[in-house]
Amino acid sequence: MNNKAYTIFISFIVALGGFLFGFDAGIISGVMSFAGPEFDLSEIQAGWVVSAPSFAAMFAMLFSGRISDLIGRKKTLIFVAFLYAISAMLSAMAGSYEMLYIARIIGGIAFGAALVLAPIYIAEISTAENRGKLVSLQQLNIVFGFFAAFLSNYFFNKYNTIDSAFLTDENVWRWMLGVELIPAIIYFVFLFFVPKSPRWLYLNNDFAEAKKVLIKIHGVDRGSAEIAAIEKNIHSDENKSKLKIKDLLKSSLRFILVIGLVVGVLQQITGINAVYFYATSIFKQTGIGTDAAFSSGVLLSTISVIFTFVAIYLIDRMGRRPLLLIGTAGIAVSLLVCAYGFNEATYQLSKEEINQFEFSDAEKLLPFADKLYDNDVEFKNELKEVLGTKIYSKNDGAILEAATAINANLILIGILGFIACFAFSLGPVMWVLLSELYPIKYRGLAIGVIAFINSLISSLVQLVFPWELSNLGNALTFFLFGAVAFIGFFILLKILPETKGKSLEELELELIKN
Repeated sequence: MNNKAYTIFISFIVALGGFLFGFDAGIISGVMSFAGPEFDLSEIQAGWVVSAPSFAAMFAMLFSGRISDLIGRKKTLIFVAFLYAISAMLSAMAGSYEMLYIARIIGGIAFGAALVLAPIYIAEISTAENRGKLVSLQQLNIVFGFFAAFLSNYFFNKYNTIDSAFLTDENVWRWMLGVELIPAIIYFVFLFFVPKSPRWLYLNNDFAEAKKVLIKIHGVDRGSAEIAAIEKNIHSDENKSKLKIKDLLKSSLRFILVIGLVVGVLQQITGINAVYFYATSIFKQTGIGTDAAFSSGVLLSTISVIFTFVAIYLIDRMGRRPLLLIGTAGIAVSLLVCAYGFNEATYQLSKEEINQFEFSDAEKLLPFADKLYDNDVEFKNELKEVLGTKIYSKNDGAILEAATAINANLILIGILGFIACFAFSLGPVMWVLLSELYPIKYRGLAIGVIAFINSLISSLVQLVFPWELSNLGNALTFFLFGAVAFIGFFILLKILPETKGKSLEELELELIKN
């Protein structure tokens, strides 16, 4: 294996943490269709189960970098992979809401650490020429993880039939969660084959081992050049360790801190993870049925993969600012299209449809036969009152499929447009922009703080999303997300600089001056 192939190989292994993040984020959308009714979860409890990893991840993001400074990137990543495996096992075995929540908290610690550590490690073993492409492997792995999860959910749901002796409504969600153990073990085993970070070795005075690793990765000539570059920058890293969070509040950094916070908050507050995590539930709301909801999730993740490749192709050609502005405008329009589609929907059950339902207590719905609803909240609340939340939640796909009159294609176009626009803008470009905005002395601290806030917003959005759908309704929920994206577009239009084609030193002089 030549040097270039070896570098790609170890970068891909380390970036598998992103695959597991995407897999878990995607798998939960199918899991909640079964686990929610199984444990009779309220909207807030369902929100906690889904948002638990993001909540734990934000704290892991703050501390994982420092822990890896103490014990090494490789050891920390191996421990992260171990936590992924433990989380998958405990989630599949969960006998209660509390156990499922704790298992997902453990997974969240792994997510947060992996998302921070993989780019750090990859940047430390790559050269300036290939660093951007290699770091982007994590974003690709995330969207591949989403794709694998939705595909997995689709097949588990397809083979969970009345005739199946193996899969049932009571155990299918456990298999959905448990299958994550396979990539977690692969990740754990393969991490033993990656070298320690040469930069970390150098910082810990293990010069001989650092040089050996660099020569193995880059060859003799380039390895020596990289050692020289590490020596030149070592003092910056020493200064970085002495920084405190309050240092980011200096007036000279205020402009770039505001840019980073706006982009970091906007990435999550437009509802991307709520749409991903609750994709199956959202598509059920359109009345297209449970099977179609799961297959639509596969389509959603495929679009995400395609447009992530588009971002990687365009980011150094078009620039960061055009991609973010076009993407944010597209997100706003797509979400408002969804809001309009849901607002036009009506809900009505006929006697014939009610008599065809196979679940218990279906006859309790007969007094509501032929009653027309133009509001999904009123319709769902009245049915929950008669059937009980558990029976309704378990059969909402069949009920909504029978009752809903809606332009499902319009909703699908809106959701897929949202995913596509996010995948070539706010998704990957945010991390590229953050790595460029801040002077090297402040970069790690600034990115850690913004990642913490980004993850906090993500967990809050996921937490309240089921409550929003239940109490505000589909139309108002999507309208609020669209309105936020619309406001965000104009803020970015006003403050967002272009960082393409400029050295970090040029950007530092230009942006700090502003």
